[in-house]
Amino acid sequence: MIAKHVPMRSVKQSDFAGLVKYITSSQGKNERLGAIKATNCAADSMGAVIAEVLATQKQNTRAANDKTYHLLVAFAPGETPSPTVLEHIEKRICAVLGFAEHQRVSTVHHDTDHRHLHIAINKIHPTRLTIHEPYLAYRTLGEICTKLEKEFGLKEVDHKARRSLSENRATDMEHHAGIESLVSWIRKECLADFKQAPTWAELHRLMAEHGLLLRRRANGLVVESGEVRVKASTLAREFSMQSLESRLGPFEPSKAQVQSRRRYGQRPVPLRIDTTELYARYRQERQRVESHRATAWRELKERRAQRIEVARNTNRLRRAAIKLVGGGRVTKKILYAQAHSAFSGKIRSIRQQYFQEKKSLYDRSRHLAWADWLKAQALAGDAQALTALRSRQGRAGLKGDTLAGLQPHQQPLVGVELGALDSITKKGTVIYSSGAVAVRDDGDRLQVSRDTSIEALSVALRFAVDRYGRRLAVNGSQIFKNRIVAAAAESNIDVTFADPALELRRQQLQRLKEGLHGRKEEDRGRIDRRGHGRVGSGTVADHNGAGPVSRPDHGPAASHPKPNAGGLGPLPPPQNRDRLRTLSGLPVVRFARRSEVLLPDDVSGRVEQRGTQRDHVVRRPVPGAARELSADQVAAASRYVAERNQKRGAGIADVAKHGLFRDDGEYTYAGQRKVGGHVLILLAKAEEIFVLPVDSTTAAYLKRKPLGTPLVVDAAGIKSKKRGRQP
Repeated sequence: MIAKHVPMRSVKQSDFAGLVKYITSSQGKNERLGAIKATNCAADSMGAVIAEVLATQKQNTRAANDKTYHLLVAFAPGETPSPTVLEHIEKRICAVLGFAEHQRVSTVHHDTDHRHLHIAINKIHPTRLTIHEPYLAYRTLGEICTKLEKEFGLKEVDHKARRSLSENRATDMEHHAGIESLVSWIRKECLADFKQAPTWAELHRLMAEHGLLLRRRANGLVVESGEVRVKASTLAREFSMQSLESRLGPFEPSKAQVQSRRRYGQRPVPLRIDTTELYARYRQERQRVESHRATAWRELKERRAQRIEVARNTNRLRRAAIKLVGGGRVTKKILYAQAHSAFSGKIRSIRQQYFQEKKSLYDRSRHLAWADWLKAQALAGDAQALTALRSRQGRAGLKGDTLAGLQPHQQPLVGVELGALDSITKKGTVIYSSGAVAVRDDGDRLQVSRDTSIEALSVALRFAVDRYGRRLAVNGSQIFKNRIVAAAAESNIDVTFADPALELRRQQLQRLKEGLHGRKEEDRGRIDRRGHGRVGSGTVADHNGAGPVSRPDHGPAASHPKPNAGGLGPLPPPQNRDRLRTLSGLPVVRFARRSEVLLPDDVSGRVEQRGTQRDHVVRRPVPGAARELSADQVAAASRYVAERNQKRGAGIADVAKHGLFRDDGEYTYAGQRKVGGHVLILLAKAEEIFVLPVDSTTAAYLKRKPLGTPLVVDAAGIKSKKRGRQP
């Protein structure tokens, strides 16, 4: 598990509303959003939550820093923590950073290879209106992540900071954009030669040959390649200002006039396949988009200029008309002011329309990074682009509960059963969706994304058969394997499992299902044959073959035919009629004859106990008899105990030692406290105070007792030691 703060490059770009809209937007994907939760907010809709947070931030007029804290928590591939675990992790991380009481919105995303959690936090406290900035947050996040990984059995990650900020940014660019960074290019091409340079002049000459420039910036050195620059110490420890000056002497500016042999360019990260043609297509399309955008932007500016000129001409004509119209000085002054106001409003409207059209143009023709372009091409059905995504370095296949084929041949991307391509990740994992069911395909394995019901697994099995053939391998936990076998048998899917034990189990379930189905059909046919021609069936056949003749029903058995039900002779005694076998069919309890009386001795012992039932509980239950405390009550008691013991440790002599209530027994009543809306009673024993949360009824009962009253606390509740009225 990795938790990191995502800072804004500029405070002006900080926007809580924009961040929440981004993390809560589905972006047209069925498999993107998970649970959305707002914490410490009184509003009940996301729009009202955003307005509430913005109103809180607006009340702080002194803070000049970013007022929004964007926290990202990502899990290892294949890890699917439950919603309860995710909620607990979110709460613990925010609390350790000091945001326990702050307003925040958290969202779970499932549209990447790593399940991750976005948390948008308001750094302004809702009541104190002060801004909170966590100190050395990366260390705190590393420590809490280590604890949570051990507590919930997650994959353990080394959280020690081993890279500088520049290295992390370069790595992020390579991961998200797929473009090789300047740091990686220098380390691969020429860093070894730079380390061997004996003088500043030789170092500058070598750098110039590779199109690089080394110069002083502030108290350090930077390496530049055109508009791209990086700190020299990011390349290696030997290239810090102190290390170079200790080896080469005081810094000397570059005087080299050497034509570069090689130069850094934004090229794609090397993949396991040749992407020369794909990257050439990407460059051509990017140039086409840039050319189209430049042309459209030029047209927008020309239209803006034309509109402004029309507005100016209209304003000139209006002012000329005012000048010609007779009237006093005051009248003309008012008319000129109205004309100027109308002209200013028209200019503002034209500029606002221009900015909206420009934004729309940039949204339609924005630049796509190399990895994003490959995703777009793969979504359009380009198999070569999908292969390039799946050949990225460090790509790990799907893990955990998966389905795999044993045949090398694979069908096209879109399956027969699903047919809906939801999205593709930057590592080439294709996500298909069908209603609430989502299936992930990395080219070698299939995985059900979230829903593991029999219906979802049946859809995944059909899709796997369509992709890989009838013979499949099942990997993962034993529970998953059992559910897959049950889904195959329940849905009658023509599939064979590579594991002999699973295949034997599937065949057994299939035979069992077929046997049950056959017996049901046989019983239905037998009932139909026996019910034909009897009084209990409600109709009898006419002997002349004219069809059924209706006859009145006789009791509940008429609508529920059973073998050997009914017959000639006297009716059975009352105790043998209307029993459990036919009781569900009776509309009311009735007697067929007036002379029949059901005596107590006729009641069957299997139906009910003879005699009256004893009411075992006459008095109402004692308050507090079942001390099932909630987590909030325990937390309130723990806070109070910690506070009192802290004051005692600070040297306050009249504060006794406090602790949580543990054992039943005799205590002395020492008062009540209310913490966080929960009532706590204080029980004294042996110069120590024990704190016990109680309900409102018990609190009201004890409130009438004077301090020092002896109490008995046991499983039955809390009562006075002397005899008297209990609560």
